[in-house]
Amino acid sequence: MNTAQSRIGEYLRFGSKLGLERMEALCSMLGNPEKSLCVIHVAGTNGKGSVCHYIYEALRALGYSAGIFTSPYVGDFRERIVVDGKMIPEGRLEALTDRAIAAAEKLAAAGDPPTEFEVVTAIGFLYFAEAMPDFVVLEVGLGGRGDSTNVVPAPLVSVITQIGFDHMDRLGSTLEKIAWEKAGIIKAGSPVVSGASGAAADVIGKQAHELGVSLTDTAKIKYDITARTPDGYTFDVDMGGRRYDGMELSMVGEHQVQNAVTALCALGLLTASGTIKEDEEALRRGMKAVCLEARFHVVQEKPLVVFDGAHNPDGARALAKTLRELLPDGRILFVCSIMRDKEAGEMLAAFAAVAADFVVTASTNERSLTASELAGLVKDAGGSVTAEATTPNEAYNTAMSLAGEYDAVVFAGSLYLIGDIVQLGKEAEGQA
Repeated sequence: MNTAQSRIGEYLRFGSKLGLERMEALCSMLGNPEKSLCVIHVAGTNGKGSVCHYIYEALRALGYSAGIFTSPYVGDFRERIVVDGKMIPEGRLEALTDRAIAAAEKLAAAGDPPTEFEVVTAIGFLYFAEAMPDFVVLEVGLGGRGDSTNVVPAPLVSVITQIGFDHMDRLGSTLEKIAWEKAGIIKAGSPVVSGASGAAADVIGKQAHELGVSLTDTAKIKYDITARTPDGYTFDVDMGGRRYDGMELSMVGEHQVQNAVTALCALGLLTASGTIKEDEEALRRGMKAVCLEARFHVVQEKPLVVFDGAHNPDGARALAKTLRELLPDGRILFVCSIMRDKEAGEMLAAFAAVAADFVVTASTNERSLTASELAGLVKDAGGSVTAEATTPNEAYNTAMSLAGEYDAVVFAGSLYLIGDIVQLGKEAEGQA
């Protein structure tokens, strides 16, 4: 862990608090770097990270300089702040952390300390204002209305992906309440693209209408998936007269096709407004370039070994659906760790519907369920526990020793688990 990350981490003790007052004060003290940026703002329960990367890579393929702010990270803290394919340099991270924390300490002294995510967001704004990319793709951390990223003025386009149940302790216990929080990123003067459906879509539509902004509902757009492989999906789609046949993705799963359609709609609005140029060949290159470490990331082919960050019920169901499509008769071993504040029972029910067996463990995050607790929940969901591992390292080694008995080994349930295993791999490479 670098010095900057350690110092930023000290603000974790202030918890996660929604509301813009602290972030507005912090940005004001730093000269309001967020006001100099051309932002595409993306919220949602599932898919927002993927949509961010589709838009980001498409912009880069079109020849623009682009920054991207996402969370959480998998292997390196600096993954959260990237410009033109390069993570924020360590020296700049240290220097900008000095500035952000100096301001944060003044707020803390006044009795209203910022949260860790607010400090990270401020550092991101400072770096983007310094690097001045043509566009910044900004992923919401939690919710939308009271998320620290929502201090940005009217973005070029606001994007809301699929909405489901997650973080209900802070966002509300119904889809309508959660959607209301997500819809808080909608601002007058900014068109909206939404992939939400049902009651959540109604809430977003109402908010867009009240603010007098145009709304593109991507959940109503029909597409045809023409190829499904572990290396990616291909689809055809007609979006209001703009047709894409044979759009290739390196990402896997129907949910990724839905994410890609949402991203294409956002990019289409930017093209129609003259904000970005039209170049379908470059757009296709950018969309295909997206391959994320914890989104059905195939790390080994025989047997298939997959890292997937599914960490809520909708994500778990999407992963299970993809596995059924690719391995309808496959024997699958799941390696799982789940956070204590997640709907573990629903997630495990989805996993158990396609899993032959489970290896359970606890990630290094203190909020993780213990292996014993998770084993009990797996059994309640109808799953079979092959092993209880005390550490991610033990879980990985156990699973890989059994891999020959299965058609696939899937690591899922927590991004922290994926991060732990990726870090173990990096440490092993360093010792080789």
